[in-house]
Amino acid sequence: MLDRARWLEQEGEDRGDATRVHPTAIVHRKAELGQRVQVGAYSIVGPRVVCADDVQIGSYVYLSGRTFVGRGTSIWHYGSIGSMPQDLKYRGEDTRLVIGERNAIREYVNISIGTEGGGGITRIGDGNLLMVHVHVAHDCIIGDNCIFANSVNLAGHVEIDDHVVLGGMGAVHQFCRLGSHSMMTGGSMTGKDVPPFCRVHGRPAHILGLNTIGLKRAGMSAEELAAIKKMYRLIYRQQLTLGDALQAIHQQVPDLPPRQLFVDFVSRSQRGICR
Repeated sequence: MLDRARWLEQEGEDRGDATRVHPTAIVHRKAELGQRVQVGAYSIVGPRVVCADDVQIGSYVYLSGRTFVGRGTSIWHYGSIGSMPQDLKYRGEDTRLVIGERNAIREYVNISIGTEGGGGITRIGDGNLLMVHVHVAHDCIIGDNCIFANSVNLAGHVEIDDHVVLGGMGAVHQFCRLGSHSMMTGGSMTGKDVPPFCRVHGRPAHILGLNTIGLKRAGMSAEELAAIKKMYRLIYRQQLTLGDALQAIHQQVPDLPPRQLFVDFVSRSQRGICR
């Protein structure tokens, strides 16, 4: 059996409440670590970082800025989390990064804090998977249960709603929005908003159809699926103006939650939607 000194060398310092910090890691005395937090070899945790219970930090992670990491989130090796924005307008203002619960943030992911001009916060929801080399720029707002495949890049001020899938090596232009249950295929790049429930592809991205597999996995009812298909046809197949299509949706589509979600998203679009 290992003696305690040897165990500490391999497993890290026991800080109480089952929290362990590897002896080669540097955790600032002002950083706040919850219960059962694990900090791996050679990682650095800055003075304004707060980690809730059960957070897992791998090796060589640089966790900085005014950053909150929610319960059960894992940050894998070589991540740079809470980094300074890549924005020339940033002047060191006191901005934040807030990461929710049960996220899996894989190797080499970079996530920046917000900027004063963008609301002062970058926010990531719960249950997301960010694969290798994902970049989330300043002031991005990401919902829950999204999947970003390898090397996805989000420019500043991007908004991603719940249950969105972004294929590998995809890119999203600044200020774009992607609606709930939408999907962008691998290698695509969008400079316009992607409406809820839709699937897009290409550089620039164009509409391929509905994200039918994602909608089935989400447990949509037959009535909801029929309403979504009807809205899609009115927007993309009837050669109507956007205003006329929205009016037709109000007249012809039942008042179900997907209708309100879709109409609100399209009506608020500032960059225009993918066509």
